Amino acid sequence: MSERIRVAIADDHVLFCAGIEMIIRSQPDLEFAGTAHDGDDVVTLAAEVHPDVILMDIRMPKTDGITATRRVLVDSPDSRVIVLTTHQRQEAVAHAIDAGAHGFLMKDARPELLLAAIRTVHEGNSVYAPSTTLALIRDLAPAVRVEPDQQAIAALTAREREVYLLAARGLSNAEIAESAYIGETTVKSHISSILAKLDLASRLQVVAHAYNHHLVQ
Repeated sequence: MSERIRVAIADDHVLFCAGIEMIIRSQPDLEFAGTAHDGDDVVTLAAEVHPDVILMDIRMPKTDGITATRRVLVDSPDSRVIVLTTHQRQEAVAHAIDAGAHGFLMKDARPELLLAAIRTVHEGNSVYAPSTTLALIRDLAPAVRVEPDQQAIAALTAREREVYLLAARGLSNAEIAESAYIGETTVKSHISSILAKLDLASRLQVVAHAYNHHLVQ
């Protein structure tokens, strides 16, 4: 059996956390890695156990989820954060993307969607839920129509630029592999290189980067 995905939850509602824990423990490929009830505690938890995926509430005592996400990813850069939200505001989306969040999920999502999101993010993809996230990224990008800033991706190889543009459209690794006629492992390698070269923390930041530099519409 392959190594299980270690999942932690950060939320100040104890019953909500208990429900998530039960769902995670019910899955043979997942392992529950711990609970934190405020932003400071999740930073400590992440530093101690380095979960693969952290479900992060935005509103928490002491330190909010956006700030906690940024701090977690400094100390545990291999962890992936899914931001939990009860409603989507443009400011929250922008701040979460800037902090390095790998996806968004509504707190009232069905259990099967939550489980799919955990596995999807662990595989290196991003989760755009609610479905308006990409539209909001477009809205948050500079409104002035200018020529594409190709210099913004000058550090990338030709193949990396191709993968970058496909990822910026929200395609999954499997979809990029099919479109570019390469293997998914190669896609993952290119994505890692793209993030490193452009100093980005997540695929959501790739999307925002592309819109901010007018490389996609």
